[in-house]
Amino acid sequence: MSVPIAMEQRMLTDAEFEVVKQTHYPAIAELPQGELADAARRLRDYRNKARDVARQQRREIRGKAAPRGARPARDNTGTAMKKQIFASALKRVNRELGRTAKDEQRASQSEIARRALELKRANRVRHHPSAGRTAGQGMHPIPNQGPTVEADPREIGRVSQFVKVGQARRDG
Repeated sequence: MSVPIAMEQRMLTDAEFEVVKQTHYPAIAELPQGELADAARRLRDYRNKARDVARQQRREIRGKAAPRGARPARDNTGTAMKKQIFASALKRVNRELGRTAKDEQRASQSEIARRALELKRANRVRHHPSAGRTAGQGMHPIPNQGPTVEADPREIGRVSQFVKVGQARRDG
């Protein structure tokens, strides 16, 4: 539910309202990135404070917490409304920050693509693989690609016999 600006002005202090007023449409589009980030930080602080006060007031109403003021809270609708105002303003700022970040990313992606195209065009040299071995100077020995370590045939027989004996012992 959106809150009218007149109600926002009535519910908030002057300093809080100045921050929230910047988040409405015509003004938010003109803010630079740094001021948007600063406004988001301040709105987050205001929202968290309103949330904590509303939570404390709810506990006082239920009788679970001691009153913090001179008299116990009987209603927390005003504080809950302040929290809602700050949350919606923060949502607007975050949406604007995301939009500007997306625009910057789009620009950087085009620069990356342009650079890749330049590299591709610069690397148009034809690369031919080597022909490998040729018969230009006659016969050459072909190196053996097999394993260099050979097992002793007696060792192979000994292990095979050991397995046979073990299997016969288990079967018998």
